[in-house]
Amino acid sequence: MGSYFLRRLVSAIPVLFGITVIVFLIMSMIPGDPATAILGAYATPENVAKINKDLGLDQPLVNQYFIWLTNMLQGDFGRSYSLNRPVIDEVMERFNATMILAGVSFVLCSFLGIIAGVVSAARQFSLSDKMITLVVLLGISIPSFFLGMMMILLFAVNLRWLPVSGMYAIYGGGDLPDLLMHLIMPAAALASVATGVIARLSRSAMLEVLRQDYIRTARAKGVHERKVIWKHALKAAMVSIIPVLGIQAGFVLSGAVYIEMVFQWPGVGKMLVEGILKRDILLVQGGVVFVAACYVLFNIAVDMLQSWLDPRIKA
Repeated sequence: MGSYFLRRLVSAIPVLFGITVIVFLIMSMIPGDPATAILGAYATPENVAKINKDLGLDQPLVNQYFIWLTNMLQGDFGRSYSLNRPVIDEVMERFNATMILAGVSFVLCSFLGIIAGVVSAARQFSLSDKMITLVVLLGISIPSFFLGMMMILLFAVNLRWLPVSGMYAIYGGGDLPDLLMHLIMPAAALASVATGVIARLSRSAMLEVLRQDYIRTARAKGVHERKVIWKHALKAAMVSIIPVLGIQAGFVLSGAVYIEMVFQWPGVGKMLVEGILKRDILLVQGGVVFVAACYVLFNIAVDMLQSWLDPRIKA
């Protein structure tokens, strides 16, 4: 297990290196000058040249990349121009909010998706199977941001059951019930597509397992159907379901960007959009690399879990 973990960790290094190169190049191609954005009305040619020299933006692009990469490997993600604070401090503060939203959404879509897939497979071609398939197709087809706006219109504006936006109430609140009330709509909207994908693939994995000989043997021996489905078949199907969960975790984390904008959730996604609009290069680069690194580490954890369930993977 230890050697397999080490191999996966080493294989992640080129991935992370490639991410830093892509992020740096994309940010360098964004129109506009950071120095001009920082100085605003004071953006004279002399001041712009001075800011560019102070920030190292007057050097060749290759030099800028390696300076940024070297500093980042030492834990220095730079300083945000627009916020005037270390990038890593801002990212960590915002990441807590993103993890709350993405974590709840991931648990929600995993639980609902697996339950729906198992029930649908266990009752193949029944009315419940057709209803679940219809709901799953709707969930996959409707974009999360559109669903979020419709939820705001219905539950916040018309019915006034839930708050419109934010993480906590502006006046008062700040406790767990207040957080949960603000979390219901964005978490549900973010989980909708992932739930549909997990449900469909869970159904396929379960159907394949239910056709195996040992499942027929268990039924022939008189094992209760509920035990056959939930203990024997689901355990075998999880080997195929777990990689799907890992992929959907990345989808949920990346999807948090536009959901956070729709619901004004104070997470990394909202920070990245604001950083791009303000041309805050270091803030955007640091945020994207940090989130990408977390996603890579999460996928390694998923691979480890899958190898624990199926030791043949380590071979």
